[in-house]
Amino acid sequence: MIGWLDCSAGMSGDMLLGALVDAGVPLTVLQSAVDAVDVEPVTLHVSDVVRSGIGACKVDVQVADSAATRSWSDVRGLLEAATLDEPVRALALDVFARLATAEAAVHRVAVDDVHFHEVGALDAIADVVGCAAGLVHLGLTSLTASTVTVGSGTTRGAHGPLPVPPPAVLALLSGAPVQAGPVAKEMTTPTGAALLAATVSGFGPLPPMSLLRTGSGAGGRDPAEVANVLRLVLGEPLDSGAADALLLETNVDDLDPRVWPGVLQALLGAGAHDAWLTPILMKKGRPAHTLSVLCAPSTAEALRELVFRQTSTLGIRSVPVGRAVLDRSERVVEVDGQRIRVKLGLLRGEVVNAMPEWEDVAAAAAALGRPAKDVLRAAHAAATALPPR
Repeated sequence: MIGWLDCSAGMSGDMLLGALVDAGVPLTVLQSAVDAVDVEPVTLHVSDVVRSGIGACKVDVQVADSAATRSWSDVRGLLEAATLDEPVRALALDVFARLATAEAAVHRVAVDDVHFHEVGALDAIADVVGCAAGLVHLGLTSLTASTVTVGSGTTRGAHGPLPVPPPAVLALLSGAPVQAGPVAKEMTTPTGAALLAATVSGFGPLPPMSLLRTGSGAGGRDPAEVANVLRLVLGEPLDSGAADALLLETNVDDLDPRVWPGVLQALLGAGAHDAWLTPILMKKGRPAHTLSVLCAPSTAEALRELVFRQTSTLGIRSVPVGRAVLDRSERVVEVDGQRIRVKLGLLRGEVVNAMPEWEDVAAAAAALGRPAKDVLRAAHAAATALPPR
């Protein structure tokens, strides 16, 4: 499943929370993730509203009074200590890291010394963690967005008056298509910009898709000039004639084989869908390997450069290939008190594959003093018995 965000009215964390709930993500998914962070009580309240005749979901983050001032290192510690699924934690950390880097550049301070003020407040922590949980729950294979309306005029922050768009928003959306829009107000917040920067793979019009459902998340204002909603459109991609993926390949016969594990790890870390080696026999009977890298067309150039820099090859061939994938999500099961992550493959919402993470299985087996195969069997049984969510 793929997604597209219509940011013609801007982008904020609470707007994305509303769009996710309106698109079918259970509120309990968002609230449970927020509850996992050890801060003052935070409640997500959902209501239906109308913006310029369009019905939308509005999520209000209700927080207790708090005098806590939180730096980036404080927020990072909270997220690292929270009982979150790893993909949710990783995405939330990425969003806040981008915010911290942008704010540090604006205020000319060290990243760890950034005090988020509005951004680090409880409602922003809830926005980021809740949105991360909702997006991970959807298991999208790609998320793109329209041109982003950022607003104009001035606003007031913790340091005083700020121009709109705020400097942090411009830093976070570097390279993205933006426009002021018809409303002289702040339309895209730093939190919203950081969420876009961390989750969107590209910008443009609605991509070809077989439409499944949409969700509309409302902003707090109701201006006359624009329907103040963020729309999330979900669907299955259509074959547009372009390759779903590229297969990059090269034959190498003169590289120390001890180098290959690091090369494969680097390729996967740089965004390859998969990377593997195949033993071959080349001319004059020389043993060699074929390096194969499956990737999105958008990441091919960076991956080619990585292969050139880390191997001894002089050339790489590219082959367009089709690619069909299951929707994916990650859950956690317990075997005798040991937590084990499980990757789930879903076909139209039905779990058809469940595979425990081997590193977690091995660690659990060592802790329990049991054979790894027994722990693997128990984790798989627990995974297949998980209720849908």
